[in-house]
Amino acid sequence: MYFCIVIVTFEEKYLKELYDEGKTTDKKHRFQPDVVKRYQQRIKTLESAPRIETLYQIKSLNYEVLSGDKAGISSIRVNDKYRIEFTVSLLDNLVVTICNILELSNHYK
Repeated sequence: MYFCIVIVTFEEKYLKELYDEGKTTDKKHRFQPDVVKRYQQRIKTLESAPRIETLYQIKSLNYEVLSGDKAGISSIRVNDKYRIEFTVSLLDNLVVTICNILELSNHYK
C-alpha cells in the first residue's frame, strides 16, 4: 500500500486570495459570492482527492483534460458558467500530485 498526496498551488495571487479569504483585492477578478463558495469547495475537493483520476468518478465536476490550444491543461466545473483550469504534475517517487490552479474562467467567453 502506498500513500498519495495532492498539493494545490496557485498561479495567480487572486486565486489564492479567493480560496483563503473568499474575496480578492484585485478589482479585475470579482465574482458573485455563490461562485466563490463553489470555487472554495472545488479546491477542497482537489485537495482531498486520493488520486487525480478519482475526479472522473464525480460527475458534477465534469473533469476533463483539455485539447487544442489548451492541451496539457485540466478543468473541473465550478457551476454551469465557470470552470477551474489547472495543470497536473506527478512526482513518482513520493506519489505526489501537484495541481497548479491557472484560472477561474467563464467557460463560455
